[in-house]
Amino acid sequence: MTTHTVMNIVDTLALLAALIAQGVRWLRVLQREHYEPAAMARFLLRWSAPPVASARVWVGKNQRPLSLSLLSAAAFVVALCLSSLVGCVLATAFYGLVCPSGLSLRGRTSPLVWTRRLRTTAIVAGVLAVVVVAVGFLAHEPWWGALAAVWAVPFVLDATTRLLQPWERRQSAVFVDRAARRLAQVTPTVVGITGSFGKTSTKNHLADLFRVDGDTVATPKSFNNRAGLSRAINEGLIDGTRVFIAEMGTYGPGEIAELCAWCPPAISVITAIGPVHLERMKSLDTIESAKFEITTSAAAVVVNVDDERLRHWPARLAGKTVRTAGSVQPADVQVRVEGDHWEIVIDGESLATIAPIASVQPTNVACAIATALLLGRSATELIARLDAIAPVANRANVVTAASGVVVIDDTFNANPASAAASLRLLADQAVTGRRVVVTPGLIELGPEQYRENRALAAAVRAMGAELVIVQRTNAQALSDGFGAGAMRVRYRDDAVAWVRATLRAGDAVLYLNDLPDHYI
Repeated sequence: MTTHTVMNIVDTLALLAALIAQGVRWLRVLQREHYEPAAMARFLLRWSAPPVASARVWVGKNQRPLSLSLLSAAAFVVALCLSSLVGCVLATAFYGLVCPSGLSLRGRTSPLVWTRRLRTTAIVAGVLAVVVVAVGFLAHEPWWGALAAVWAVPFVLDATTRLLQPWERRQSAVFVDRAARRLAQVTPTVVGITGSFGKTSTKNHLADLFRVDGDTVATPKSFNNRAGLSRAINEGLIDGTRVFIAEMGTYGPGEIAELCAWCPPAISVITAIGPVHLERMKSLDTIESAKFEITTSAAAVVVNVDDERLRHWPARLAGKTVRTAGSVQPADVQVRVEGDHWEIVIDGESLATIAPIASVQPTNVACAIATALLLGRSATELIARLDAIAPVANRANVVTAASGVVVIDDTFNANPASAAASLRLLADQAVTGRRVVVTPGLIELGPEQYRENRALAAAVRAMGAELVIVQRTNAQALSDGFGAGAMRVRYRDDAVAWVRATLRAGDAVLYLNDLPDHYI
């Protein structure tokens, strides 16, 4: 076997390994981003020039480092200009096997789950990759086809996902039709809940109020899209169910309207409008319009008037029964914070005072009570049931560790409003020592992301707390906002280890948000 043959074999195996590695990484991103084709472009751009990367090559006045992905692409272009096939192969193999730096093949927080949909996507994408290589052979440039296949993985997956979307909708329609038939058979009163934040907590609090009746079913966890909602109905809606509480989420206009077409709410609840998914929906007006779709079929609507935008909704809902709720603004149902207790006010009458429910937002409780009243429960009955309301996991839960350190777990997700509330919660803790915030920052805020994360870090500094920055996505903005003294770690586990080794009784730590590792 000649040296030339050996080199060809080595190059072929290296490019094949690079293609597989890129495919595994991008398939994981696609699955985590709910098979949204546009996610490929977003994350490719994020990885090409992240705020902080391991390669210490600084460019521009903001000292933003070049990423290994970008360096690999630059090396490929240089080799291409020099007509060096070996250089092109090396640059491509390095990119495919290593990049993006920090995203492992196995996945630290989000391993691939080989569902039917993922297998279908992988097979079709593999066929398209073979087509790319075959074009190179037909052009008598087989190496260039192989090189292109590695670099084109995200574009191939984008095209594959778009190609499969009509077929996937037909596949899921089977489960949607079954869910619609099941709803028609059981005939529960459907309560639809949406909001930029607070919808899962409100759903759980409402379910808590009805738990003793045994005739209420709520969608589990955050099952709030087409697939999750239909699955919740098909697997969880039992005979005799009188109330079905359906959380409804959206990534864009039309999605909630489509859910309501086959799962029409009799009562709709809207908890908040905020810059969650702003990266996808571009403006708060679009977000508000998308959320308003949940009111179309409902005879009654519960609106959180503490939210500035929602305060104007009752005037838009003429002809429907509207119940307002809140904790600050005047409302039909108020859970007012009065010193060290909560006051329950319904239709202007103060009916009870209770001890605050730990790790629970009073506004969400008010929305739950207002909804329960529309469902026919009496105010007296509901007040007696308030002790059934429990915190929702990973949403501003406060515990004291065995070490004596107060730990606030708010890792489920975060947005500017909830982050501000969590900082206030940290400030309110009766601790005598250090206060620490561990966070990767806030995401999906589009053009507002840098500003919001910088403001978050500045707020941490202003309250005298320490900041531990996790991962690289928002590291630059958080560092700029906090100034000197912020600590940086690669993974949340590193931060947890540091907290356990460093903080003592009398200290407090807030874990604010947690990102899957494809945000690196």
